Amino acid sequence: MAARLTTGVALAALCLVIASPGSAAEPPLRSTLEAAAFQGTAMRQWAARMHAPLARFVSDAGQRDALLTRLYQEARLAGLPPSLILALIEVESAFKPSAVSPAGATGLMQIMPFWVAELGLPIDDLTDPHRNLRYGCTILAHYLAVENGDFTRALARYNGSLGNTWYPERVLRVWQSAWR
Repeated sequence: MAARLTTGVALAALCLVIASPGSAAEPPLRSTLEAAAFQGTAMRQWAARMHAPLARFVSDAGQRDALLTRLYQEARLAGLPPSLILALIEVESAFKPSAVSPAGATGLMQIMPFWVAELGLPIDDLTDPHRNLRYGCTILAHYLAVENGDFTRALARYNGSLGNTWYPERVLRVWQSAWR
């Protein structure tokens, strides 16, 4: 909490300096800082709402905070709704970072190992929640772009079940019932 408060105080102080008369800062910098402050506030509000539902899967509050923060950042970076990623993770791994499917998909978002050769480095550990979130959000964003924003088709591609709707329906149902 102290780190968040310190960051918020520092950002507010910087905004005051920028807004003071005679400041040489350009208006776009002010807009950028205001947007960053809003984004931080939005992330904290979202994480506060998701904290209790996530407690069913992740008992440690510190781990929940870390996961929610990173998940929000990765989802937003990829242009995805963070709560959709929570639903996908619930369906894929029930929030178990070390989960491995019979097909070899690994981690929170159940990433197939071939994606490491496609997107990353041989040393990437798919059981690392941060790395797994980066891969999973990037892959889903790619499929969403391929499918012109169609979540059903993008989720089916993500699961390897394009042409079927059982998987996307399951993720979307969990999204609606537990994470929105």
